[in-house]
Amino acid sequence: MALQPDLFSAVVSVYAERGVLSNADLYSAIAEATGLDPAAKSPIGSSGTQRSVWKRQVRWQQQTLKSLGVIEKVPGERGAWRLADRENGLSTARPGIALLGFSTNLGLAVWGDCSTALAGLDQPITLIVSSPPYPIQIARRYGGTPDTEAYIDFICKSIEPAIKALAPGGSLCLNVSNDVFEPGRPTRSLYLERLTLAIADRFGMSLMDRLIWHNPSKPPGPVAWASKKRVQLNVAWEPILWFTNDPTRITADNRRVLEAHTEAQLRLMKAGGEDRNTNYGDGAYTLRPGSFGAPTEGRIPRNILTRGHSCADTRRYREDAKRLGLPAHGAMQPLSIPDFLIRFLSKTGDLVVDPFGGTAKAGMAAERLGRRWIVVEKVLEYICVAGERFSGYEGFTWGEGICHNQIQSSGDATASGTL
Repeated sequence: MALQPDLFSAVVSVYAERGVLSNADLYSAIAEATGLDPAAKSPIGSSGTQRSVWKRQVRWQQQTLKSLGVIEKVPGERGAWRLADRENGLSTARPGIALLGFSTNLGLAVWGDCSTALAGLDQPITLIVSSPPYPIQIARRYGGTPDTEAYIDFICKSIEPAIKALAPGGSLCLNVSNDVFEPGRPTRSLYLERLTLAIADRFGMSLMDRLIWHNPSKPPGPVAWASKKRVQLNVAWEPILWFTNDPTRITADNRRVLEAHTEAQLRLMKAGGEDRNTNYGDGAYTLRPGSFGAPTEGRIPRNILTRGHSCADTRRYREDAKRLGLPAHGAMQPLSIPDFLIRFLSKTGDLVVDPFGGTAKAGMAAERLGRRWIVVEKVLEYICVAGERFSGYEGFTWGEGICHNQIQSSGDATASGTL
């Protein structure tokens, strides 16, 4: 039996917003949230008995959530249920179980723990692109730990299933924090260096580059050391660690991300190139007549990506969260970051995976670029809000397929077999 398109989101939303609900309260809340008529009935079965179809669908969804342990019975209150396993007010997935949150013809969003939800994936991944929780001193609602060894082990265990499915020459890109300091000191943590070495040593990955995400609109910080103690400078960038499992077969192609030439370069090409014959740096750089005069499609980007964090996709996400009465994710990339990486490191039809899906930015960028995609997110509320932005894409449906312990091949991964 197919669910109403927004019924999955509605059921989770009312539990998240209202807490404890009886079945009668649930029906009433769903009717209010969706505008469905609770009195509307349709003939069911061979006898044609008049029953409420959408109430049966709500019960089906509720029973599924019960079987997965997503909701739990409230002790001492007959017939009352609530969301289970709530950490910091969020509903987090239990390891070993994955629930299809929503899907399109190109991809799917899975509510689950990425350390187990991606185990057994039998399709080659071209690009793993993600922004995992940062190891900050004061953790955000979705997680984070300042313990360096524990953090590195957490990251490695989380991405290991995806790395096992990485195609030869595929890439791993991790946007991690540069604003991590030793406790009580203005000195930076060396966790980035240790994380880089751990990924290389544990998985045999090769470091292609440390891309810089320069964010001109990044808030001032570190406040304690820059604004108060005055011994540090404000930070304006974050690193993106780029690895591959086979540099001789790397799928990168900078022709997919060429930028427009500057006016000066256009004039130089029109003039036929340089008219000088000289060199700089003891011959390291040589200019000859005609240098840089050949027409080209565009200029190769530098490894510094200047992007502000605000974008229309983020604003839409926040609007959806407010409308649904669900918490918004506390840290969001602009869509332009995964968009650039996906264009640079994959081709149309390739599979892109984000183990820490968050607001499904990587999924959205992949969807728009014609890549197949899987995002995994452990917080149910984030999945529900993220799905709203995908509702206009071809084949969109809220999930009704349950994947226990692993996501398998295309026909098994979703109810509609989209991958």
